[in-house]
Amino acid sequence: MRALDIAATGMQAQQTNVEVISNNIANMTTTGFKRRRAEFEDLIYQNLRRVGSNSSDAGQVLPSGAQIGLGVKTAAIYPITEQGNLQQSGNSLDLAISGNGYFQIQLPSGEVAYTRDGTFGLSPTGQIVTADGYIVQPGITVPTGATAITVNAQGQVQATIAGQVAPQVVGQLQLAGFPNPAGLDAQGDNLLLASGASGNAVSGTPGTNGFGTVLQGFVETSNVNVVSEITDLITAQRAYEMNSKVITAGDQMLSTLTNLR
Repeated sequence: MRALDIAATGMQAQQTNVEVISNNIANMTTTGFKRRRAEFEDLIYQNLRRVGSNSSDAGQVLPSGAQIGLGVKTAAIYPITEQGNLQQSGNSLDLAISGNGYFQIQLPSGEVAYTRDGTFGLSPTGQIVTADGYIVQPGITVPTGATAITVNAQGQVQATIAGQVAPQVVGQLQLAGFPNPAGLDAQGDNLLLASGASGNAVSGTPGTNGFGTVLQGFVETSNVNVVSEITDLITAQRAYEMNSKVITAGDQMLSTLTNLR
């Protein structure tokens, strides 16, 4: 009885759907998080009568045929890269990107990772780093004794030094863009790596060539819509229940067969 296997694939698909939704809800307060959506495809079909085949030697053609689908499978878990809300934090080293682009982060392995999480700080040597201590490219060091740090919309970092009137330019932030941002490989810790699907990174100055601008004292919140996620969760739960009903019905049908005298 195919119905048992078909319904089982439906339950597995909805289990995956619920897991994706639960991860979205769990990260509803994660800075720069991008929600994800599970996408599904139908499985191969079994042909009882192939569409377009001849139904007689006279050349008549079957107009529709008879195909039975064998269930569903997970095709992709797709990140939705729309902009999150920009929330003022008041921290001079909190940076948000308004528009396209990613901050570039130097990992201990030497790889470059990418993030929308701009909650930065200073290392013991004065370098701008992430919350995990990873250096923000291109490696900007704030001089010892700086009384204020200013980052303008184009990513230029300036430091006010005690005893000096004019601020000192200490570095220039660069953003990275990708032909297919949805193809970035999530690593956890709000970090992404380039992949064959994302294409190669293209660096540029904020506010130019399609890159967004930098806002100092702001963070980008998660783009998770809780109402939408709860609605999707209810839908997935109901779909799971209906597939379980199919398995129950199939079991009852098999029971009827075994009880025939």
